[in-house]
Amino acid sequence: MDRTLTLLGLESSCDDTAAAVVRGRPGGAGEILSSVVSGQAELHADFGGVVPEIAARAHAERLDLCVERALEEAGLSLADVDAIAVTAGPGLIGGVVSGVMCAKGLAAGAGLPLIGVNHLSGHALTPRLTDGLAYPYLMLLVSGGHCQFLAVEGPDSFRRLGGTIDDAPGEAFDKVAKMLALGYPGGPAVEREAAAGDAARFAFPRPLLDRPDCDFSFSGLKTAVRRARDRIVAEKGGLTVQDRADLCAGFQQAVAEVVAEKTRRACRLFAQAHGPRTLAVAGGVAANAVLRAALTGAAEGEGFGFLAPPLRLCTDNGAMIAWAGLEQLGLRGPDDMALGARPRWPLDAAAAAMLGSGRKGAKA
Repeated sequence: MDRTLTLLGLESSCDDTAAAVVRGRPGGAGEILSSVVSGQAELHADFGGVVPEIAARAHAERLDLCVERALEEAGLSLADVDAIAVTAGPGLIGGVVSGVMCAKGLAAGAGLPLIGVNHLSGHALTPRLTDGLAYPYLMLLVSGGHCQFLAVEGPDSFRRLGGTIDDAPGEAFDKVAKMLALGYPGGPAVEREAAAGDAARFAFPRPLLDRPDCDFSFSGLKTAVRRARDRIVAEKGGLTVQDRADLCAGFQQAVAEVVAEKTRRACRLFAQAHGPRTLAVAGGVAANAVLRAALTGAAEGEGFGFLAPPLRLCTDNGAMIAWAGLEQLGLRGPDDMALGARPRWPLDAAAAAMLGSGRKGAKA
């Protein structure tokens, strides 16, 4: 398919309801005509994390409004759209169902092709939307729900080089923020506190650095922070402002060092097949300045370029789904109305499932 297409993209896999209109041609950079994101942080703040039922209801209430606004900002109607792309997984199943059903209704009513997109492929292909980055490249997805290295070799070709065996980094940030009463979302709060802290005060572990692979584990680090907190409380009867800042700084530094070292290993593994290329990063945790600096240094030290999309496109959004749908539409054609919602959907189907994520099952 070698013509310019205009796609409407819908995203509702977690706690951001999003719709966007993107125009472009497969193989080149795209143009974002509009991007609307309705966040739900205020709905979940009292719970210290995302409540799936609340998220699903909010998506059902907001999706049509986001679509209407995205079309209005793009100056288009559904008659001007060539296809509708929607996140069909992985994610919180209630939210994914809301998005898929909304997209089906729009596609059926307007007589438009429908394409279901893997949410992770949306993140992985974002550098092509923003910068026209050529295949292949190395991608680090690092967010509240996901953490994995991918060799991106085509619009629908992803090879996993490593990933988390338990908590994703963003999940660990949120949980540390909760145990220190910093509120939700936790990532920005921990980063703010850490700016005034002493990262060397606590000897937190650097998990899995004794293994030669690219896999991550943050559960033990999170537990170490809790134990340090409890020890201070037992000694002093509470935490001072400086105690809290030091805990945040030590935790953030440990995450940054682990991610940097695993990135160096992933770069070397990727280079064995493709030579030094570009490391791209996506996901909400990529907004953390300390982690971004560590990733930049690790990539450049291995002879790789470094690319991070604009922060507004690192977190969940509809533009990345529209673009992934645009690139994939020419490869496999549209889906039919039997398209289903999937809570789990690995990008690399040939890779073995990751182990050790407790109640939540295999992360991959």
